[in-house]
Amino acid sequence: MGKPVLAQRRGAGNGFQTAKRRALCTKLPALTYAQRRGYQKGIVQQIVHDQGRGAPMTVVQFRHPTRYKKVKETWVAPEGLVSGQFVYAGKNAQINVGNILPLKKLPEGSIICNLEGKEGDRGTLIRGSGCFGILIANNDNNKSRVKLPSGRKKTLNSDCRAMLGIVGGGGRVDKPLLKAGRNHFRYQAKRKNWPVVRGVARNPVEHPLFGGN
Repeated sequence: MGKPVLAQRRGAGNGFQTAKRRALCTKLPALTYAQRRGYQKGIVQQIVHDQGRGAPMTVVQFRHPTRYKKVKETWVAPEGLVSGQFVYAGKNAQINVGNILPLKKLPEGSIICNLEGKEGDRGTLIRGSGCFGILIANNDNNKSRVKLPSGRKKTLNSDCRAMLGIVGGGGRVDKPLLKAGRNHFRYQAKRKNWPVVRGVARNPVEHPLFGGN
């Protein structure tokens, strides 16, 4: 009789349902005409916890650029951001923690997070808790050099936006887990990839390192 492989058990189909995580979407505000020419002003409404994510999330309210209404955006919160604080996004924004500016408007050596990999993608890099990047240089050919948390140096378009500051939630891994139960609930909120069974401990039909061989 056959048995579902491990990848099927971790997946969402074949009768094996994994944890459904109602994750908040972490995206910078969409790039608008106001941000290209000046700045857009928002107010931090609250700092919230996102299930399965180590970094805290911030809910920021902006005015809609073309309609008479307000829109809410969520992204990972930098250290030092508080509810009720004003944040500014655009090329003319001030250089303060929590503000969003293009790389070409930041001085070299700036501490950044929530970095765009491509212009307008609303932030895909440096979003883990306690992470930060360093702007190394702005070149004349509209390219910027950034050092990522891994130590890798990446060349990006200077029009890519980034947020000033360090992602909150740092020091999360300093406290030891001490027991398996805490690891169980930690991964239960993320996905079904714990515990990990060694290959030599499985049956011969399940893994190449079957039966201790």
